[in-house]
Amino acid sequence: MSLRDPLARVRGHGSAREGVAHWWAQRLSAVMLLPLCLWFLICVAPMLLADYPDARVYLAQPLNAFLLMALVLSVLYHGMLGLQVVIEDYIHTRALELGLQIVVKLGAFLCALGTVYALIRITLGA
Repeated sequence: MSLRDPLARVRGHGSAREGVAHWWAQRLSAVMLLPLCLWFLICVAPMLLADYPDARVYLAQPLNAFLLMALVLSVLYHGMLGLQVVIEDYIHTRALELGLQIVVKLGAFLCALGTVYALIRITLGA
């Protein structure tokens, strides 16, 4: 015996079977953020008090640049997934929902592109 309404079953309403992948992606990005945030607090946050050349030399090291890039990209991805859920749950006008989804994804992409560009310039010393 199914708990779904027969009319909903006929109309195709119900699970699209895509939520599990989204749920796992958000949880895995959160787990990945834990050690990256700890690294940031321990290693990079003290650099906020350093002068610019010292901070640049520190971030130009390949491991530090890679970890900072991984942190920023993970934060952007995790935030994009979270905002997608909020928009899907609370915005009920289809056009507005679609527009906001596009703005969120475009914003995350542009931030990621800017981060990668900046870290490449710092690492290569340009």
